[in-house]
Amino acid sequence: MESPPTRALNPWRWIPSLYFAEGLPYVVVTTLSVVFYKNFQVSNTEIAFYTSWLGFPWVLKPLWSPLVEMFGRKRRWIVSLQLLMGAACAAVAWVIPAPQFVQATLAVFCLIAFASATHDIAADGYYMLAQPISEQAAFVGVRSTFYRLAMIAGQGGLVWLAGRLTRHFGQPASAWVVVFAILSALLLAAGAFHAWVLPRPEGDRPTRRAANAMREVWDTFGSFFTKPLMGRALLFLLVYRLAEAQALKLVQPFLLDPRTAGGLGLATEQVGIAYGIVGVVSLLGGGITGGLLIARRGLKRMLWPMILTMHVPIAIFLALAVAQPTNFPLICAGLAIEQFSYGFGFTAYMVFMMMIADGERKTAHYAFCTGFMALGLMLPGMAAGWIEDHVGYPKFFLWVLVCTLPSFLAVSLLRIDPAYGRKTAK
Repeated sequence: MESPPTRALNPWRWIPSLYFAEGLPYVVVTTLSVVFYKNFQVSNTEIAFYTSWLGFPWVLKPLWSPLVEMFGRKRRWIVSLQLLMGAACAAVAWVIPAPQFVQATLAVFCLIAFASATHDIAADGYYMLAQPISEQAAFVGVRSTFYRLAMIAGQGGLVWLAGRLTRHFGQPASAWVVVFAILSALLLAAGAFHAWVLPRPEGDRPTRRAANAMREVWDTFGSFFTKPLMGRALLFLLVYRLAEAQALKLVQPFLLDPRTAGGLGLATEQVGIAYGIVGVVSLLGGGITGGLLIARRGLKRMLWPMILTMHVPIAIFLALAVAQPTNFPLICAGLAIEQFSYGFGFTAYMVFMMMIADGERKTAHYAFCTGFMALGLMLPGMAAGWIEDHVGYPKFFLWVLVCTLPSFLAVSLLRIDPAYGRKTAK
Protein backbone atom coordinates (compact mmCIF):
# COMPACT_ATOMS: atom_id res chain seq x y z
CA MET A 1 0.00 0.00 0.00
CA GLU A 2 1.35 3.42 -0.95
CA SER A 3 2.15 5.83 1.86
CA PRO A 4 0.24 9.12 1.90
CA PRO A 5 1.92 12.22 0.46
CA THR A 6 4.51 13.87 2.70
CA ARG A 7 2.48 17.00 3.34
CA ALA A 8 -0.55 14.94 4.43
CA LEU A 9 1.36 12.73 6.84
CA ASN A 10 1.93 13.83 10.43
CA PRO A 11 5.70 13.79 11.11
CA TRP A 12 4.99 12.23 14.52
CA ARG A 13 4.03 9.04 12.69
CA TRP A 14 7.52 8.40 11.35
CA ILE A 15 10.19 10.66 12.94
CA PRO A 16 10.07 8.96 16.39
CA SER A 17 10.38 5.42 15.05
CA LEU A 18 12.98 6.37 12.42
CA TYR A 19 15.34 7.90 14.96
CA PHE A 20 14.75 5.12 17.48
CA ALA A 21 15.82 2.69 14.77
CA GLU A 22 18.79 4.92 13.89
CA GLY A 23 19.97 5.07 17.49
CA LEU A 24 19.63 1.40 18.40
CA PRO A 25 22.46 -0.09 16.27
CA TYR A 26 24.74 2.84 17.11
CA VAL A 27 24.18 2.15 20.80
CA VAL A 28 24.94 -1.54 20.20
CA VAL A 29 28.39 -0.99 18.70
CA THR A 30 29.55 2.05 20.69
CA THR A 31 28.16 1.61 24.23
CA LEU A 32 26.40 -1.73 24.69
CA SER A 33 29.53 -3.46 23.38
CA VAL A 34 31.54 -1.82 26.19
CA VAL A 35 29.41 -3.46 28.91
CA PHE A 36 29.32 -6.69 26.88
CA TYR A 37 33.13 -7.02 26.82
CA LYS A 38 33.50 -5.76 30.41
CA ASN A 39 31.24 -8.60 31.55
CA PHE A 40 33.71 -11.01 29.94
CA GLN A 41 36.66 -9.39 31.82
CA VAL A 42 38.28 -7.69 28.82
CA SER A 43 40.68 -4.90 29.97
CA ASN A 44 39.81 -1.19 29.80
CA THR A 45 42.66 -0.58 27.35
CA GLU A 46 41.35 -3.23 24.95
CA ILE A 47 37.71 -2.21 25.37
CA ALA A 48 38.36 1.47 24.63
CA PHE A 49 40.68 0.69 21.73
CA TYR A 50 38.54 -1.91 19.96
CA THR A 51 35.16 -0.24 20.50
CA SER A 52 36.61 3.09 19.35
CA TRP A 53 37.68 1.40 16.10
CA LEU A 54 34.05 0.41 15.65
CA GLY A 55 33.40 4.12 15.16
CA PHE A 56 35.59 4.15 12.05
CA PRO A 57 32.68 3.63 9.60
CA TRP A 58 31.21 6.94 10.78
CA VAL A 59 34.54 8.58 9.96
CA LEU A 60 34.66 7.03 6.50
CA LYS A 61 31.02 7.46 5.57
CA PRO A 62 31.60 10.75 3.70
CA LEU A 63 33.45 8.63 1.12
CA TRP A 64 30.32 6.75 0.16
CA SER A 65 27.67 9.31 1.13
CA PRO A 66 27.57 10.66 -2.47
CA LEU A 67 26.72 7.14 -3.63
CA VAL A 68 23.73 7.03 -1.28
CA GLU A 69 22.72 10.38 -2.76
CA MET A 70 23.02 9.05 -6.31
CA PHE A 71 21.78 5.45 -6.23
CA GLY A 72 18.36 4.45 -5.03
CA ARG A 73 15.82 6.23 -2.89
CA LYS A 74 16.76 7.01 0.70
CA ARG A 75 13.54 5.38 1.83
CA ARG A 76 14.69 2.09 0.28
CA TRP A 77 18.14 2.38 1.84
CA ILE A 78 16.54 2.88 5.28
CA VAL A 79 14.32 -0.20 5.11
CA SER A 80 16.97 -2.51 3.62
CA LEU A 81 19.64 -1.55 6.14
CA GLN A 82 17.34 -2.00 9.12
CA LEU A 83 16.59 -5.54 7.98
CA LEU A 84 20.32 -6.23 7.45
CA MET A 85 21.21 -4.99 10.94
CA GLY A 86 18.48 -7.13 12.45
CA ALA A 87 19.99 -10.19 10.78
CA ALA A 88 23.48 -9.18 11.99
CA CYS A 89 22.32 -8.95 15.62
CA ALA A 90 21.01 -12.49 15.26
CA ALA A 91 24.50 -13.48 14.06
CA VAL A 92 26.05 -11.94 17.19
CA ALA A 93 23.76 -14.06 19.36
CA TRP A 94 24.81 -17.12 17.37
CA VAL A 95 28.60 -16.59 17.72
CA ILE A 96 28.72 -15.66 21.44
CA PRO A 97 29.17 -19.32 22.58
CA ALA A 98 32.06 -19.80 20.08
CA PRO A 99 35.62 -20.26 21.47
CA GLN A 100 36.94 -17.15 19.65
CA PHE A 101 33.85 -15.10 20.42
CA VAL A 102 35.74 -11.79 20.91
CA GLN A 103 37.12 -11.84 17.37
CA ALA A 104 33.85 -13.18 15.94
CA THR A 105 31.63 -10.61 17.67
CA LEU A 106 34.01 -7.78 16.71
CA ALA A 107 33.69 -8.84 13.06
CA VAL A 108 29.89 -8.78 13.20
CA PHE A 109 29.89 -5.51 15.16
CA CYS A 110 32.01 -4.08 12.34
CA LEU A 111 29.33 -5.11 9.82
CA ILE A 112 26.64 -3.52 11.99
CA ALA A 113 28.74 -0.37 12.26
CA PHE A 114 29.10 0.00 8.48
CA ALA A 115 25.39 -0.66 7.96
CA SER A 116 24.47 1.78 10.75
CA ALA A 117 26.71 4.53 9.37
CA THR A 118 25.13 4.12 5.92
CA HIS A 119 21.67 4.12 7.50
CA ASP A 120 22.54 7.43 9.20
CA ILE A 121 23.36 8.97 5.82
CA ALA A 122 20.06 7.89 4.36
CA ALA A 123 17.93 8.70 7.42
CA ASP A 124 19.38 12.17 8.04
CA GLY A 125 19.13 13.06 4.36
CA TYR A 126 15.59 11.73 4.25
CA TYR A 127 14.67 13.87 7.27
CA MET A 128 15.89 17.04 5.54
CA LEU A 129 13.96 16.13 2.38
CA ALA A 130 10.72 15.23 4.12
CA GLN A 131 10.69 18.17 6.56
CA PRO A 132 10.54 21.87 5.52
CA ILE A 133 13.49 23.97 6.71
CA SER A 134 11.24 25.96 9.06
CA GLU A 135 10.36 22.75 10.95
CA GLN A 136 13.77 21.07 11.01
CA ALA A 137 15.21 22.87 14.04
CA ALA A 138 11.94 22.48 15.96
CA PHE A 139 12.04 18.69 15.47
CA VAL A 140 15.71 18.38 16.49
CA GLY A 141 14.53 17.84 20.05
CA VAL A 142 12.11 15.13 18.89
CA ARG A 143 14.85 13.42 16.89
CA SER A 144 17.17 13.56 19.87
CA THR A 145 14.47 12.32 22.23
CA PHE A 146 13.76 9.12 20.33
CA TYR A 147 17.41 8.57 19.52
CA ARG A 148 18.03 8.73 23.27
CA LEU A 149 15.07 6.42 23.92
CA ALA A 150 16.99 3.89 21.85
CA MET A 151 19.84 4.45 24.29
CA ILE A 152 17.48 3.78 27.19
CA ALA A 153 16.35 0.57 25.53
CA GLY A 154 19.93 -0.45 24.72
CA GLN A 155 22.26 0.69 27.47
CA GLY A 156 19.47 0.90 30.03
CA GLY A 157 16.84 -1.79 29.67
CA LEU A 158 18.96 -4.37 27.88
CA VAL A 159 21.98 -3.85 30.16
CA TRP A 160 19.69 -4.27 33.15
CA LEU A 161 18.26 -7.42 31.56
CA ALA A 162 21.75 -8.76 30.87
CA GLY A 163 22.64 -8.30 34.55
CA ARG A 164 19.51 -10.05 35.77
CA LEU A 165 19.88 -12.91 33.31
CA THR A 166 23.55 -13.33 34.23
CA ARG A 167 22.48 -13.86 37.83
CA HIS A 168 19.82 -16.32 36.65
CA PHE A 169 22.08 -18.35 34.35
CA GLY A 170 25.21 -18.01 36.49
CA GLN A 171 27.34 -16.79 33.55
CA PRO A 172 27.10 -13.94 31.02
CA ALA A 173 27.15 -15.84 27.70
CA SER A 174 23.55 -17.09 27.82
CA ALA A 175 22.34 -13.70 29.06
CA TRP A 176 23.86 -11.85 26.12
CA VAL A 177 22.51 -14.38 23.62
CA VAL A 178 19.01 -13.42 24.78
CA VAL A 179 19.84 -9.70 24.64
CA PHE A 180 21.03 -9.84 21.03
CA ALA A 181 18.07 -11.98 20.01
CA ILE A 182 15.81 -9.19 21.32
CA LEU A 183 17.83 -6.59 19.42
CA SER A 184 17.46 -8.62 16.24
CA ALA A 185 13.68 -8.76 16.65
CA LEU A 186 13.46 -4.98 17.27
CA LEU A 187 15.43 -4.05 14.13
CA LEU A 188 13.62 -6.54 11.90
CA ALA A 189 10.30 -5.15 13.16
CA ALA A 190 11.51 -1.58 12.49
CA GLY A 191 12.36 -2.48 8.89
CA ALA A 192 8.94 -4.00 8.32
CA PHE A 193 7.16 -1.04 9.93
CA HIS A 194 9.05 1.59 7.94
CA ALA A 195 8.44 -0.26 4.68
CA TRP A 196 4.77 0.54 5.33
CA VAL A 197 4.71 3.91 7.09
CA LEU A 198 7.49 6.12 5.68
CA PRO A 199 6.21 8.85 3.33
CA ARG A 200 7.55 9.25 -0.18
CA PRO A 201 8.80 12.85 -0.51
CA GLU A 202 9.03 14.34 -3.95
CA GLY A 203 12.76 14.99 -3.63
CA ASP A 204 13.65 11.42 -2.64
CA ARG A 205 15.15 10.23 -5.89
CA PRO A 206 18.64 9.64 -7.29
CA THR A 207 20.42 12.90 -8.08
CA ARG A 208 22.67 11.80 -10.97
CA ARG A 209 23.13 8.98 -13.45
CA ALA A 210 25.67 6.29 -12.55
CA ALA A 211 27.84 7.25 -15.54
CA ASN A 212 28.66 10.54 -13.84
CA ALA A 213 29.41 8.93 -10.45
CA MET A 214 33.08 9.87 -10.11
CA ARG A 215 32.52 13.44 -11.23
CA GLU A 216 29.60 13.75 -8.84
CA VAL A 217 31.70 12.45 -5.95
CA TRP A 218 34.45 14.95 -6.76
CA ASP A 219 31.98 17.82 -7.09
CA THR A 220 30.33 16.88 -3.80
CA PHE A 221 33.64 16.94 -1.93
CA GLY A 222 34.64 20.19 -3.58
CA SER A 223 31.37 21.94 -2.81
CA PHE A 224 31.69 20.99 0.86
CA PHE A 225 35.29 21.98 1.52
CA THR A 226 35.00 25.30 -0.33
CA LYS A 227 32.15 26.58 1.83
CA PRO A 228 32.95 29.88 3.62
CA LEU A 229 35.05 29.59 6.80
CA MET A 230 35.11 25.79 6.49
CA GLY A 231 38.42 25.54 8.37
CA ARG A 232 36.86 27.02 11.50
CA ALA A 233 33.81 24.80 11.12
CA LEU A 234 35.97 21.67 10.89
CA LEU A 235 37.93 22.68 13.99
CA PHE A 236 34.63 23.03 15.84
CA LEU A 237 33.41 19.63 14.63
CA LEU A 238 36.64 17.93 15.71
CA VAL A 239 37.14 19.43 19.18
CA TYR A 240 33.67 20.28 20.51
CA ARG A 241 33.38 16.76 21.96
CA LEU A 242 37.08 16.17 22.70
CA ALA A 243 36.51 15.83 26.44
CA GLU A 244 33.25 13.93 26.25
CA ALA A 245 34.72 11.48 23.71
CA GLN A 246 37.15 10.23 26.35
CA ALA A 247 34.70 10.23 29.23
CA LEU A 248 32.08 8.28 27.27
CA LYS A 249 34.40 5.31 26.78
CA LEU A 250 35.18 4.96 30.48
CA VAL A 251 31.94 5.87 32.28
CA GLN A 252 30.50 2.36 32.23
CA PRO A 253 33.80 0.64 33.17
CA PHE A 254 34.15 3.25 35.95
CA LEU A 255 30.72 2.36 37.29
CA LEU A 256 31.39 -1.40 37.00
CA ASP A 257 34.98 -1.61 38.26
CA PRO A 258 35.39 -2.60 41.92
CA ARG A 259 36.20 0.11 44.43
CA THR A 260 39.67 -1.38 44.93
CA ALA A 261 40.35 -0.56 41.25
CA GLY A 262 39.05 3.01 41.64
CA GLY A 263 35.53 2.35 40.33
CA LEU A 264 32.16 2.54 42.06
CA GLY A 265 31.55 -1.21 42.17
CA LEU A 266 28.00 -1.20 40.79
CA ALA A 267 26.32 -4.35 39.53
CA THR A 268 25.50 -4.57 35.82
CA GLU A 269 21.79 -4.05 36.40
CA GLN A 270 22.54 -0.99 38.56
CA VAL A 271 24.54 0.48 35.69
CA GLY A 272 21.54 -0.15 33.44
CA ILE A 273 19.37 1.87 35.81
CA ALA A 274 21.82 4.65 36.73
CA TYR A 275 23.45 5.34 33.37
CA GLY A 276 21.11 3.72 30.89
CA ILE A 277 17.78 4.89 32.30
CA VAL A 278 18.21 7.77 34.78
CA GLY A 279 21.12 9.21 32.80
CA VAL A 280 19.51 8.89 29.41
CA VAL A 281 16.14 10.28 30.56
CA SER A 282 18.07 13.31 31.78
CA LEU A 283 19.85 13.40 28.43
CA LEU A 284 16.46 13.48 26.72
CA GLY A 285 15.33 16.37 28.88
CA GLY A 286 18.45 18.30 27.99
CA GLY A 287 18.05 17.59 24.27
CA ILE A 288 14.41 18.66 24.18
CA THR A 289 15.13 21.82 26.17
CA GLY A 290 18.04 22.68 23.90
CA GLY A 291 16.00 22.18 20.72
CA LEU A 292 13.17 24.36 21.98
CA LEU A 293 15.51 27.16 23.04
CA ILE A 294 17.38 27.18 19.72
CA ALA A 295 14.06 27.23 17.85
CA ARG A 296 13.06 30.24 19.94
CA ARG A 297 16.31 32.23 20.19
CA GLY A 298 18.56 30.95 17.41
CA LEU A 299 21.83 29.04 17.45
CA LYS A 300 24.10 32.08 17.80
CA ARG A 301 22.54 33.27 21.07
CA MET A 302 22.48 29.79 22.59
CA LEU A 303 25.91 28.45 21.58
CA TRP A 304 27.97 29.82 24.49
CA PRO A 305 25.39 28.90 27.18
CA MET A 306 25.22 25.41 25.68
CA ILE A 307 28.96 24.74 25.56
CA LEU A 308 29.37 25.93 29.16
CA THR A 309 26.46 23.81 30.32
CA MET A 310 27.83 20.79 28.46
CA HIS A 311 31.41 20.91 29.76
CA VAL A 312 31.39 22.27 33.30
CA PRO A 313 29.40 19.34 34.82
CA ILE A 314 32.11 16.87 33.70
CA ALA A 315 33.56 17.78 37.10
CA ILE A 316 30.87 15.51 38.58
CA PHE A 317 32.77 12.47 37.27
CA LEU A 318 35.92 13.75 38.97
CA ALA A 319 34.02 14.20 42.25
CA LEU A 320 32.60 10.67 42.02
CA ALA A 321 36.04 9.22 41.31
CA VAL A 322 37.59 11.01 44.30
CA ALA A 323 34.78 10.37 46.82
CA GLN A 324 33.68 6.91 45.55
CA PRO A 325 30.24 7.25 47.19
CA THR A 326 28.25 4.12 48.02
CA ASN A 327 24.87 5.87 48.04
CA PHE A 328 23.16 4.69 44.83
CA PRO A 329 20.59 7.55 44.62
CA LEU A 330 23.45 10.06 45.00
CA ILE A 331 25.33 8.42 42.13
CA CYS A 332 22.16 8.52 40.01
CA ALA A 333 21.65 12.21 40.83
CA GLY A 334 25.20 13.06 39.75
CA LEU A 335 24.80 11.19 36.47
CA ALA A 336 21.42 12.84 35.89
CA ILE A 337 22.88 16.36 36.19
CA GLU A 338 25.83 15.59 33.94
CA GLN A 339 23.73 13.87 31.29
CA PHE A 340 21.09 16.62 31.20
CA SER A 341 23.89 19.11 30.62
CA TYR A 342 25.42 16.95 27.90
CA GLY A 343 22.09 16.58 26.07
CA PHE A 344 21.47 20.31 26.29
CA GLY A 345 24.89 21.22 24.91
CA PHE A 346 24.97 18.58 22.19
CA THR A 347 21.82 20.02 20.57
CA ALA A 348 23.89 23.01 19.45
CA TYR A 349 26.28 20.63 17.71
CA MET A 350 23.44 18.95 15.78
CA VAL A 351 21.94 22.25 14.63
CA PHE A 352 25.38 23.53 13.61
CA MET A 353 25.85 20.45 11.41
CA MET A 354 22.51 21.10 9.71
CA MET A 355 23.56 24.72 9.12
CA ILE A 356 26.83 23.61 7.48
CA ALA A 357 25.04 20.99 5.35
CA ASP A 358 22.23 23.26 4.15
CA GLY A 359 22.05 23.78 0.40
CA GLU A 360 22.62 21.56 -2.61
CA ARG A 361 23.80 17.99 -1.79
CA LYS A 362 22.69 18.42 1.81
CA THR A 363 22.51 14.65 2.44
CA ALA A 364 26.16 14.10 1.52
CA HIS A 365 27.31 17.29 3.25
CA TYR A 366 25.56 16.33 6.49
CA ALA A 367 27.31 12.96 6.27
CA PHE A 368 30.65 14.79 5.94
CA CYS A 369 29.85 16.69 9.14
CA THR A 370 28.96 13.54 11.06
CA GLY A 371 32.11 11.90 9.68
CA PHE A 372 34.26 14.61 11.23
CA MET A 373 32.24 14.28 14.44
CA ALA A 374 32.98 10.54 14.46
CA LEU A 375 36.69 11.21 13.92
CA GLY A 376 36.63 13.61 16.86
CA LEU A 377 35.10 10.83 18.97
CA MET A 378 37.17 7.90 17.72
CA LEU A 379 40.72 9.20 18.10
CA PRO A 380 40.45 10.48 21.71
CA GLY A 381 38.36 7.45 22.68
CA MET A 382 41.02 5.01 21.48
CA ALA A 383 43.52 6.35 23.99
CA ALA A 384 41.10 6.79 26.90
CA GLY A 385 41.45 3.28 28.30
CA TRP A 386 45.25 3.38 28.12
CA ILE A 387 45.32 6.75 29.92
CA GLU A 388 43.05 5.53 32.71
CA ASP A 389 44.98 2.27 33.15
CA HIS A 390 48.15 4.32 33.74
CA VAL A 391 46.87 7.18 35.93
CA GLY A 392 43.66 5.91 37.57
CA TYR A 393 40.16 7.31 37.43
CA PRO A 394 40.60 10.58 39.44
CA LYS A 395 43.51 11.83 37.31
CA PHE A 396 41.80 10.59 34.17
CA PHE A 397 38.69 12.69 34.78
CA LEU A 398 40.88 15.66 35.69
CA TRP A 399 42.56 15.23 32.29
CA VAL A 400 39.12 15.11 30.66
CA LEU A 401 38.29 18.48 32.24
CA VAL A 402 41.48 19.99 30.81
CA CYS A 403 40.46 18.68 27.39
CA THR A 404 37.39 20.94 27.37
CA LEU A 405 39.58 24.02 26.70
CA PRO A 406 40.08 23.59 22.92
CA SER A 407 36.33 23.55 22.35
CA PHE A 408 35.97 27.04 23.85
CA LEU A 409 38.59 28.33 21.42
CA ALA A 410 36.77 26.72 18.49
CA VAL A 411 33.44 28.30 19.47
CA SER A 412 35.04 31.75 19.74
CA LEU A 413 36.12 31.54 16.07
CA LEU A 414 32.69 30.74 14.59
CA ARG A 415 30.53 33.15 12.60
CA ILE A 416 26.81 32.29 12.74
CA ASP A 417 23.76 34.03 11.30
CA PRO A 418 21.75 35.28 14.34
CA ALA A 419 18.52 34.08 12.72
CA TYR A 420 19.69 30.53 12.01
CA GLY A 421 17.79 27.82 13.88
CA ARG A 422 14.88 30.00 14.90
CA LYS A 423 11.53 28.62 13.85
CA THR A 424 10.55 31.95 12.33
CA ALA A 425 13.66 32.11 10.14
CA LYS A 426 13.03 31.84 6.39
